[in-house]
Amino acid sequence: MAILIVSGLSGAGKSNVIKVLEDIDYYCIDNLPPQLLLSVCELKYEKIAVVIDTRSRDQYDNLLVEIKNLKNHNISYQLLFLYCDKEEILNRYKYTRRTHPLVSDKNPSLTAAIDDEMKMCQKVMNESNTIIDTTYLTVSKLRKIIIENYSDGNYNGLTLKVMSFGFKNGIPADADLLFDVRCMPNPYYVEELKNHSGLEKCIDNYVFAYEQSNVLLDKLLDLIKYSIPYYKEEGKNELVIAIGCTGGHHRSVAFVERIAKNLEETENKVIIIHRDLEKEY
Repeated sequence: MAILIVSGLSGAGKSNVIKVLEDIDYYCIDNLPPQLLLSVCELKYEKIAVVIDTRSRDQYDNLLVEIKNLKNHNISYQLLFLYCDKEEILNRYKYTRRTHPLVSDKNPSLTAAIDDEMKMCQKVMNESNTIIDTTYLTVSKLRKIIIENYSDGNYNGLTLKVMSFGFKNGIPADADLLFDVRCMPNPYYVEELKNHSGLEKCIDNYVFAYEQSNVLLDKLLDLIKYSIPYYKEEGKNELVIAIGCTGGHHRSVAFVERIAKNLEETENKVIIIHRDLEKEY
């Protein structure tokens, strides 16, 4: 087991990094006191990442001592340091309106707090295996760097959730792409099909016996596949594709099943959700 230690300047992007690490299956602990570093290594997780920074105040000076203890115990580690230009940190704090952790009677101004932190972090920065300067990085670019450097190579950065739903039960609040298939032939009005669902072959056969259903399916797949790389580029790690019909039992379910099966042939993780299938029609 190797442990990834994330440190750096406040406002340099540590919170964004820890979110990405969680996405690529790291067990993450934020704001860990340095003296607990060795104890964390006893946890039975394959990949662990911890954030240790100046929020621990005077204890931060002990970080390098605790890292030496890791070496003495033959524990592998990587030390990642996030740096950012002072002016950019000032801009970020003005934008977020958060309080810098070192603002105090000793450092009454934000500028003084940043200067003090840069001094405190210099030794840790010098000992780091990797330094990332986030001054000119967007969140999506930083995400890409972390995935490229710390994933095991099996993570593609995007999970596709393909969801069926019924408009009569409301539109999913978390939908990124939403499509309406109520214009397609409805098996609900066929007496022998009414009580079946889109998971069953009889409904799939009925819906896709019509040319317009097949044409729409192809167009939806073209649009979704075309959009996926751009969502990845923007740093999305999850894309919710919602397909709706009237009740969420027949047409939307059949479309979701076909769309998901096709998307499974891509390199993305696909999850199927039939939101309203168990609800009364």
